[in-house]
Amino acid sequence: MIIVKLPNGQEQTVVEAKDGFELTTKVDPKRELGVIVFEFDGELFDLSTSLDSLAEATSTTPNADRPESIAITLVSAASEKGREVLRHSTAHVMAQAVLELWPGAKFAIGPSIADGFYYDFALPNAARFSDDDLEIIEKKMRGIIKSNQRFTRQECTIEEGKVLFADQPFKLEIIDRVEQASGDDIDIAEGVSSKGISTYRNTETFVDLCRGPHVPSTSRLGHFRLMRVAGAYWRGDEKRDQLQRLYGTAWESKQALEEYLARLIEAERRDHRKLGVDLDLFHFPPEIGSGLPVFHPKGALVRHLMEDFSKKSHLASGYQLAWTPHLAKSTLFEISGHLEWYKDGMYPPMEMEGATYYPKPMNCPMHILIYKSRQRSYRELPLRLFEFGTVYRFERSGVLHGLARVRGLTQDDAHIFCSPSQLGDELTRLLTFVVSLLRMFGLDDFEAELATRPEKSVGDDKEWEEATQALEYALVNSGIPFVVAKGEGAFYAPKIDVHLKDAIKRRWQVSTLQVDLQLPQRFDMEFVDSDNTRKRPYMIHRALFGSVERFFAILLEHYAGALPTWLSPVQFVVLPVKETNDDYANLVNTKLAAIGGRSIVVSATEPLGARIRRSKLDKVPYILVVGDRDEPAGTIGVNRRDSQSPDTDVALEDFLSLVESEIAPNLVGGPN
Repeated sequence: MIIVKLPNGQEQTVVEAKDGFELTTKVDPKRELGVIVFEFDGELFDLSTSLDSLAEATSTTPNADRPESIAITLVSAASEKGREVLRHSTAHVMAQAVLELWPGAKFAIGPSIADGFYYDFALPNAARFSDDDLEIIEKKMRGIIKSNQRFTRQECTIEEGKVLFADQPFKLEIIDRVEQASGDDIDIAEGVSSKGISTYRNTETFVDLCRGPHVPSTSRLGHFRLMRVAGAYWRGDEKRDQLQRLYGTAWESKQALEEYLARLIEAERRDHRKLGVDLDLFHFPPEIGSGLPVFHPKGALVRHLMEDFSKKSHLASGYQLAWTPHLAKSTLFEISGHLEWYKDGMYPPMEMEGATYYPKPMNCPMHILIYKSRQRSYRELPLRLFEFGTVYRFERSGVLHGLARVRGLTQDDAHIFCSPSQLGDELTRLLTFVVSLLRMFGLDDFEAELATRPEKSVGDDKEWEEATQALEYALVNSGIPFVVAKGEGAFYAPKIDVHLKDAIKRRWQVSTLQVDLQLPQRFDMEFVDSDNTRKRPYMIHRALFGSVERFFAILLEHYAGALPTWLSPVQFVVLPVKETNDDYANLVNTKLAAIGGRSIVVSATEPLGARIRRSKLDKVPYILVVGDRDEPAGTIGVNRRDSQSPDTDVALEDFLSLVESEIAPNLVGGPN
């Protein structure tokens, strides 16, 4: 008996089926659901997989009877899991096309990634791909797809794999790494483990290392586009072979592909790196170094507004401010474990007066020192410390991306120290605060992931269970939809990652809430409880924006540069039609300043139309025009940045009353 969950969420029961193909045919004879693989016990399988073998695998003891029923979930190409399979299968077809077009080419790895896939190649005679080659490769791929080649899984020994890939050095290295490893399986995602090798063939001539699964045949593919050529190092190591990476995207339908390409065009229009220059907000001087931005007056003002609002909201919600220096002795990071676990991402040390100093990669060790500066009582808990702390992380140049990935970043960092009994309620309170503050920035499409204990981790089982349950309790009480990311927590603690979708439905990770089970032990933290015994506090890490720089980038792209009125560096531009209107324009400007508005007057030294166009390009929320008839009537012309036609003869006092609420936001939080 097979209990089948369909892609549309419905369930059916099937008495018997030999494999995924037969099962799918019975429940979806017209192939309307677009099923390409199935899921069993949390793992994806090809439709050709025998269901008998899976049923037998569920028996936990030798010679035990097979279970009376098994549960199978059919996965469609239109689902996230299905798209990953679709894209990985398309990557195989791309690799096959390249090897046929460039005989002697070497291919490395080709995973699916967010919205697409890539594959790395080394062409013979150091040849290079050109942009024109993308069209040639696409044409070859379409021929392979049209020929309806079946994806066939085959397994072999490590020795057989070496013979099979004798002319492919990157594949041989993957195999050799497993053979030389002691104990743990590695590269399992690439189809290699200490137990053997799995491969997938399209034809007799093309075979690739792969764990799978794949679509049944190439005919299930076709809605794809090759996007660009980039450079890449083998294994991400600049000392290794320099390869060429072909990026592509693949979708389940022509419509989905076209919608994605349209989103790319819109994303390019919203690119914060371009907007930062166009709006005179920030830039990256080469004299300073990669990943280290400078903020111009307008951009610095936006940062100030973000930080000031956040700081006031934290104070209103029971947080206390902290400030810590930018570097510290190596001994601090030895105690915290950062030198053991994160040294590769830290800036090089400095030797001064017989001591070794590092720019800090995180603020948490210094906040712990504030806690430990004196004995703490249970009456002081929870103790909530908050800081806009700048940290330094030496990100590889290849991953730097405008403000979204920098080397010097300012975190809105909070560390909360509480008793074990306070943990669940404090996390709930914290998550509510996080979401409320994000909503004040106009972001309201949230979802979360609860990342649980990974296989390689440290700590007491009971503490892990308590921390994970507390995080889940907070999520349930917050009402935020969430999924469990099994095994994706840090090695020392479970966490909640809050994701949001922006105006064009891109997913960004912003806030992280993490229950730390290790640092309180490493620093021997204590508090005196009500029974006069010394106990260890729990510690919660929380970055709400993630970093000010990255959140700035998210906001710029979400709003396409047209920030909410309260965040706009210039909220009002007052334009006198003629020089004789300057006095009234200055009066309007003064009244705006009196209600807290940020406004400027642009005199009539050039035509009015040109000044209006420039103000709209600068994304100013309100453009106010004053002419001869406005002064005696006490009126203005109001031209909103998102409006095609202005409102004329608007009473100035009415307008001031209308916009006063837009100028500054209400605080988030309240009494402790």
